Amino acid sequence: MVLREYMARMDGQDPEKALELLEPDFRFLIALPGAQRSGTSRADFAEYIAGRAAVDRTHEIKRYSVDGDVETVYGFVVEKGVTTGAFLSAVLVSPAGLMARYQSFFTTDFDLVDRA
Repeated sequence: MVLREYMARMDGQDPEKALELLEPDFRFLIALPGAQRSGTSRADFAEYIAGRAAVDRTHEIKRYSVDGDVETVYGFVVEKGVTTGAFLSAVLVSPAGLMARYQSFFTTDFDLVDRA
């Protein structure tokens, strides 16, 4: 599951390793409270990664599914042991097994499932 690997790399010491999982013409939308980031290339996503604050952050996946070339995950973002919110993310996987498109929604005030 490429989406799980992507999140593990984003949580690791070198998030730029996540770029290895993206198609060159990768398209993305990341919706955050009060803002969103989007782009149409691996280079755009590299710029997004470079602008992220370096914190002790993990994506704790609670649910995942695969349906053909679409993968989805639901979980919680945890920073320094504190849950900061929940996310629902989906990816379109290319025939090469890379991420072609990515969409993620993050909220700080609603949980679809319980964390426990």
